[in-house]
Amino acid sequence: MPRTGSVGRSAGVDPEQLWSQGERPRRGRPPTHSRAAITEAAVALADAEGLGAVTMRAVAARIGAGTMSLYSYVPNKETLLELMVDQVSGDHRLPSEPSGDWRADLRQFAQEQRTIMRRHPWLPAALSARQTLGPNALAALEYALAVLAPVGLEAPARLETFSLLTGFVASHVSHELAQERTVETGGRTSGELLDAQDRYLRSLADADRYPHLARALAVPSHDSSPQAVFDRLLDRMINGLTAGV
Repeated sequence: MPRTGSVGRSAGVDPEQLWSQGERPRRGRPPTHSRAAITEAAVALADAEGLGAVTMRAVAARIGAGTMSLYSYVPNKETLLELMVDQVSGDHRLPSEPSGDWRADLRQFAQEQRTIMRRHPWLPAALSARQTLGPNALAALEYALAVLAPVGLEAPARLETFSLLTGFVASHVSHELAQERTVETGGRTSGELLDAQDRYLRSLADADRYPHLARALAVPSHDSSPQAVFDRLLDRMINGLTAGV
């Protein structure tokens, strides 16, 4: 059991208490709210204002409840974060079973992860703080492990491969979103910024001082759209993860 100090603070989330025991019925009057409704409100708040805006007070105000009453459903913010991550993990549109083309299936799974993380921009940061896996996350994990089964990796290596792939997608989406915020606040289009960066690098990249950079810039540019960049890096990531098989 996590050690608990003041109300709303704990030393960790107990996965058995959270997922196995579920939401315990309370004595007396029927509950006014539900854990699902509270989680939905927290996700909507994070989508609109960012993860930093998600406090027990703000979520309570969003559903029209008193702050202290929320602790009857969710004991602390850590637990609320676990519930939020698992809820949006349910956005995965998973086939009933893999197609057998593991590369295509893994690529599709990663694309689905990217879509969900862009839909919920707070998710990459939340994943780094996640302490446990709920039912929706477990369903996604089980599917990904099934996709990787034909690769020839041992079961622990498949778990590591899934973790590395998810980490890559989360890191890349965080970078994409940061770049988009820079464009929004800077008043220039992404194309204008890329052109300015290209001109700057070409002005510095002579063959004597930066020979490797000069050779790289001499090659015709690839498609620099966010989707095209992600596709290229994803293919390299998948190839690298399974290179030794």
